[in-house]
Formats: sequence, structure tokens, C-alpha cells
Amino acid sequence: MDKHALIQRENEALLHTYSRPEVVFTHGNGVYLYDSDGREYLDCVAGIAVCAFGHADERSCQVLREQSEQLWHCSNLYHTQPQVELAEFMVHHTFADKVFFCNSGTEAVEAAIKFARKWGRVKKHIGSPNIVCMRRGFHGRTLGALSATGKAALQKDFEPMCPGFRFADFDNADTVALAADDNTCAVIVEPVQGEGGIYPADELFIRALRKLCDERGMLLIFDEIQCGFGRTGTFTAYESYNTVPDILTAAKPIANGLPLGAVLMSQDVADPIEPGDHGTTFGGGPLVSAVARDVLERIAAPGFLQQVRENGAYFQERLRELQSRRSEIVQVRGRGLMIGVEIHIEPKTLIDACLQQGLLICKTGGQAIRFLPPLIIDQEQINTAVEKFENALETSTEEL
Repeated sequence: MDKHALIQRENEALLHTYSRPEVVFTHGNGVYLYDSDGREYLDCVAGIAVCAFGHADERSCQVLREQSEQLWHCSNLYHTQPQVELAEFMVHHTFADKVFFCNSGTEAVEAAIKFARKWGRVKKHIGSPNIVCMRRGFHGRTLGALSATGKAALQKDFEPMCPGFRFADFDNADTVALAADDNTCAVIVEPVQGEGGIYPADELFIRALRKLCDERGMLLIFDEIQCGFGRTGTFTAYESYNTVPDILTAAKPIANGLPLGAVLMSQDVADPIEPGDHGTTFGGGPLVSAVARDVLERIAAPGFLQQVRENGAYFQERLRELQSRRSEIVQVRGRGLMIGVEIHIEPKTLIDACLQQGLLICKTGGQAIRFLPPLIIDQEQINTAVEKFENALETSTEEL
């Protein structure tokens, strides 16, 4: 393969919404990706926290093959067994009474907004319900989800935003209380802000939100699209906060790379929703649901989650050791295998240097980069990642 010719063809045919390095990946295996030149990369992006079991996962491939020989798609006009079994598994392993399937995280947020608004109209008799969101939060790039995203820079070229969204400060329950009024139907928050810079919420803040929502008759929505289903070391991120939401949005790791999103909700939220209120052609189809059921079963295993917690703690420990030697690192923060590193050099320079070292990382909010490896990464591979990261820091510093 001539990668330069392929990239030129891309330039001519594909709309550019991402700035990509001149690398063409051809295949992967576990925590590694390989490019068209045969070079190996330790993948600490995992498709942006998607590939929980890494690349070319044998069990996912087997389930996919078996289901592909039976039924791919028949739409949500009809019943299928894999979808029912996946929904049952989610209900049995979370707070939820009902599940709605879609194709992505941003679609899950769009659905959650609609469900919360109808709940506000039917249960609270609000004519124009609003939702309180967090500054620095991120919920997606479609218009409703973008309107709930607390980053003005992402909104400015696409205004006007959808009405009905107010903003408060993350980790400050007092500002949430001030932003909410009699027309507020819900508060939406990421238990760990992802695109905002990898900021785990304080437990007291999350518990204060639950109390506030209970007192004022509002729904609490957790966006666990990036931080949920094993990423932080528990099956759901809310478990570690001893707080249960009314609605939860999920997506990224559910099907190990196949497109699937979900909205989990209490029966109280589900009650007002009727056939025709929302829908999806592809969401929760039999092919992706079969794979997702197997993926979630493996993530939910106590031994697996314990391994994620231990390896996440080890990864952060190794990075903090590196911080003690490298002044370029300002802070290491995160939970489980969702790790942010604040730096005072240009993130793109460091990301490019890591690429040259055979390490894939990605940017997040502010002056931070993040490590989101497959959940199967082991301590030897973590050591390799930290060594490559240190080499990249040395290279980046020399170039300044």
C-alpha cells in the first residue's frame, strides 16, 4: 500500500473533521496497532476509550461470526433475541428498569434530553423544561448534545444553540442550585469529565446533586459515555460514588468497537414515553447486541474489574514517578484506566513525539493529554508505555 497515495485520495474524497497524522493503520492485535509500513504502536487511545478488549479480540470475532450467519438486521419494527438479552443484562446489573438502544454516545444524549423533557412536561407540568449542564462538560456534537456541552468554542460557529440549557460549575453544587429554577427538569453531569480534561467529580458533589434533585423534583442524568462500563474500575462509574442516577447515557466500550449507544432509565422516566416518541433504525440490532452482551459479561466479572483497578493505580503511580523527574508534567489525575496528564508544553508536539516512539495517546481539554488504553493492558505494557512517554518528553523538550 502506498500510504501517501491513499492519504491524497482521502483529501479529495473525505470531509476533514479530524486532523490526522500521516499514518495508515492496517490491523491490530490486543493492545497493539500496526501501520502500512509494518510498524507497531502501543495503543493508549483504544479508539477513544472504545476497544475495551483491544483489537481483533478473539471472542468478539467469534460472536460476530456466529451472529452474522443468523441475522444482521431487521429494524426495530420487530423483536430479536440478542437485543432483549442485552437489555436484560443491563437492567440486572444496573439501577435501570428500562433501556433504549441507539448507535452512538451523542444519540444517547439526544434521547436522554427528549426523555427528560417529556418527563418534565408530564410529571411536573412544565411548559418549557430546561436542563442544567456543567461548564467544561462534553456531551456530543449533534445540535441538542452540543447545546448541553459547556464549551463555547465548540458552539460559536453553529449558533443559535437549542434553548433550554443552563450552565453551572463542575464540582460546585451551589452553582447548580442557583442555575436551577422551577422549570428545570434535570441536571446532567459526567462523573468523570472526559473531553474536559479527565476530572473525576468529588463524591460530595455527586451526592449533593442527588440530594438537590430529590428535593426539587428534578432528574439526575449521568453521562457515562467515556467513563462507564469498566473504564474507571467499576462496572458503572456511579457505583464508586454511592449515588444512583435516574438516567444514564452510555456508548463507547459497549460493543468493543461496533457502534452502539444506550440510555438506561428508571421506570419513572420510562412511564411517559410512548411508541412514536422516539426511534432508531439501527440501534440495538442483533449483530451488535450479540457482541455487546458478551463484552459486558466479561467486563462485569469481578476479577476483571479488580484487574482494571489495580492496573489503573499502577499506571498512575508510574506516571507520578515520572512527574517527579520531569518538570513538563504538572499533574496526573484520573480513575482506573482513564488517566489525564496536565503538561506545560504544547500537547500536539508531545502527541507527535509519542507517535514517533510507537505510542498512541490523544489530547483532552486544556493543556492535557490522556491515556485510555484497552482494559486488558498489563503492567509490562504499562511500563513500556511510560518508557516511551518519557522518551517522547525528552524529544519534545529538546525541540523547544
